[in-house]
Amino acid sequence: MKQKLYIVSNRLPVRAVTNGTDGFSFVRSEGGLATGLNSLKTNYEKHWIGWPGMCFPRKKDQGEVRLRLEADNLHPVFLSQSQYKSYYEGYCNSTLWPLCHYFYGSARYQKTYWESYQKVNLAFAEETARIAEKGSLVWVQDYQLMLVPGILRAKRPDLHIGFFLHIPFPSYELFRVLPERDHLLRGLLGADFIGFHTHDYLRHFMSSVQRTLHLEFHLEEIVIDGRAVHVDSLPMGINYDLYHKAGRKTAVQTYMQEVRKSTAGCKLILSCDRLDYSKGILHRLMAFDLFLKLHPEYCGKVSMMMVVVPSRDKVEKYAELKRKIDEQIGEINGEYSKLGWLPIRYIYRALPFEQLMALYKLCDIALVTPLRDGMNLVAKEYVAAKSADDPGVLILSEMAGAAVELKDAVIVNPNDLNQIVNGLVKALKMPEDERRHRLLAMQHIVSTYDIRQWAADFMKEWSEVIERNRQLSAKVITLGRAERFHALCDKALHRLFILDYDGTLVGFQNDPLKASPTPELIDFLKKLADDDRNTVVVNSGRDHQILERWLGGLPIDIAAEHGAFLKRNGTWTKRFIRHSVSEKMRKILNLFVCKTPGSHLEVKETSLAWHYREVDSWLGDFRSRQLMNALMPECTKYHLQIVAGNKVLELKPTSYNKGTVVTEYLSENSYDFVFAIGDDTTDEDMYRALPDNGISVNVGQVVSRARYSLKDQKEVLPFLNRMIL
Repeated sequence: MKQKLYIVSNRLPVRAVTNGTDGFSFVRSEGGLATGLNSLKTNYEKHWIGWPGMCFPRKKDQGEVRLRLEADNLHPVFLSQSQYKSYYEGYCNSTLWPLCHYFYGSARYQKTYWESYQKVNLAFAEETARIAEKGSLVWVQDYQLMLVPGILRAKRPDLHIGFFLHIPFPSYELFRVLPERDHLLRGLLGADFIGFHTHDYLRHFMSSVQRTLHLEFHLEEIVIDGRAVHVDSLPMGINYDLYHKAGRKTAVQTYMQEVRKSTAGCKLILSCDRLDYSKGILHRLMAFDLFLKLHPEYCGKVSMMMVVVPSRDKVEKYAELKRKIDEQIGEINGEYSKLGWLPIRYIYRALPFEQLMALYKLCDIALVTPLRDGMNLVAKEYVAAKSADDPGVLILSEMAGAAVELKDAVIVNPNDLNQIVNGLVKALKMPEDERRHRLLAMQHIVSTYDIRQWAADFMKEWSEVIERNRQLSAKVITLGRAERFHALCDKALHRLFILDYDGTLVGFQNDPLKASPTPELIDFLKKLADDDRNTVVVNSGRDHQILERWLGGLPIDIAAEHGAFLKRNGTWTKRFIRHSVSEKMRKILNLFVCKTPGSHLEVKETSLAWHYREVDSWLGDFRSRQLMNALMPECTKYHLQIVAGNKVLELKPTSYNKGTVVTEYLSENSYDFVFAIGDDTTDEDMYRALPDNGISVNVGQVVSRARYSLKDQKEVLPFLNRMIL
């Protein structure tokens, strides 16, 4: 039996249209997403969840729609007219769309928009949760449903959730403007795997997560509640064969002949877009007007085939854009038209596939100049449709996601009209050999990384994350596992407990001096140490004087500054001296404190620690990498080690670490129960030093050396009490 894949998107691949007084029928949906995903060939049984394209207020009609659609594995989500207007025309396209496309001034914020967005996302999630079989794959699509992964994760933790964003993810400086930014990010992080078209969008998302939610990525992965979330850039492709072979169809050939009759002798420039201000249609018209002014020799010889597909034209902003386009085309045609020649041939409607393919085949140049675009599949479709016998030239905006791949296009800045004009001249004068060379290079890319490869890569990475999460869940300490540890501990006669302090026994504080132990922790440590079978060691990177002040009254051992100081039987011993630190190193450290607001330098007896917990996440990570590079030569010279902890870089001698403390205790006594718990990379040495039968537990991020994990620091004390007492 095939595993099921549920695709969740704003719209189904078909849409309902009225048919007579009360009837309705279904037609294929337009748009790159519906076309691309509907052409996927997978080994999964595909189901699609989405809005059917019309509002059906009557329950009777809803029942009929559901019955007809579910026969084809299509599952409708019904919305009221007001709900859809406020959610789709409101938050999706009046708030998110302009912001993500860098039209900050056009974004509108209304509380009712956000409320509708939440309710509709909940409706999509509930429908998915209702029909999805246990353990199924759920692939959520695009900006209209950014909350769905998080809602689904809470409702159905058994599901494997993927998400792909088909529009740009804006820079943090723009994204932070959204009042709901936290909710949107947490919604997305409900997925196992999140995909973006380009590395820039990926980078902006990671930066927003780090700086808004203060969560840290390790390369392309973040761990939340013991679950890995993987992110990557995967540029969406097209069904290459569909477009490349379309020119052979009789209907395409027939329409090509019709267009040739009306444009005989003219070079044709194709402009094909959905009605949207992000597509740069007005800029393109101004550039074409300037082209005709500066190069009158092309008047009568070059025409633009401008196809604008109606979209949201009932919305005031789009209706206004339509009026401006109509006016501008009228002015250009009025000024330059000659007998038998029209500068711009304007088509305002969605073209049937065969007619669109005919224009791709006929047009010598495709002018694709969006001001900002997630990918732009028109550029790839045009490249696929052309042939080496009649190579066309693609002029492509550097602001389109496709520009990352299609380097052999004539790349232009869409805001620079002169660049577009020069691009047109270059394309018109380009020798046939060069046109062919550029086209074949782009066709190789588009045919190699097509829609199937895109989907296969997404599914492959997604499956790898699913497997990784299976492995991580196997490490998470369950109630049964804690009881097993308790049984082992209870039978043992000589027990060693090695406990990290910050991030483990206590939570992190922005001010490290405020991370003093709670009364509950003091009580636990006292009870643990009162058992004669137990040797208890707090193994920390902290300064020994602070640890003495906080824990000195307890009958426990304390290893401070990564083992440079050790308190046993009530007496502190300094086992290592701080190696000399050069004047150059001091200057470097002081410089980084000065130029990194919120950071500070802690001077310990045997080490130096640069803390950056209160620093902006991106800046802190950036400065820490800079500091490591700056200090590395000096550290090598003076036999010092740079230890990267949780929001801290520490300089210490190489001769000791947390692992040497463990090794020392194990060499002196024979223990039949050894337990260690920590939370960051500095504890890796501690885990490494444990015997084969030792129990190692890491808190938060899952460290490979630790055999088990706890999701959060708040779970530590309850777990220890349950296991030990």
